[in-house]
Amino acid sequence: MIAPSDPSRRLPADASPDAMPPRTAVDPDAFRSVLGRFASGVTVVTSLDAQGRDHGMTVSAFCSLSLEPPLVLACIDRTATMHDLLTDGTPLVINVLSAGQEALSRRFASGDPPNRFDGVGYTRGALGVAVLDDVLAWLECRVVARHPGGDHTIVVGHVEAVGTRQERPLLYYRSGYATLER
Repeated sequence: MIAPSDPSRRLPADASPDAMPPRTAVDPDAFRSVLGRFASGVTVVTSLDAQGRDHGMTVSAFCSLSLEPPLVLACIDRTATMHDLLTDGTPLVINVLSAGQEALSRRFASGDPPNRFDGVGYTRGALGVAVLDDVLAWLECRVVARHPGGDHTIVVGHVEAVGTRQERPLLYYRSGYATLER
């Protein structure tokens, strides 16, 4: 059931997300449980630091934003080691994982050890960033905007190059990995 709209809670179009008036708190466990019922694809975002070292992290909060201009967004936890790396102009690649890449997702899901890319196959894309081998699709982008979003930052990327393969996607659903049968 969808609750009716409350006009007193509407924000002006240019209002900050933090301007929303407080509302009765939702139980965090119930909120997590509800969100877990939304199946999402799994990506690994890769980038380079100022010294040219590779960095990567698993991200499931990713979506398209605009077709013209071509924009995508990824939500990055403010405590993530890559958070401060993804500034305006920074090149990044959104690697959309295929069904057989659960181990790769897990590898990039915690911390950012210096040897994370050891033994991981990849090529350099047009922007010099790692495009992981055998991914379902990839989008090479430059960061064009960052917006606060609670405990995350919404990172907007302008897409400069793309590629796809014929594979099945890796999905994340109810705190576990799944695949799509067609």
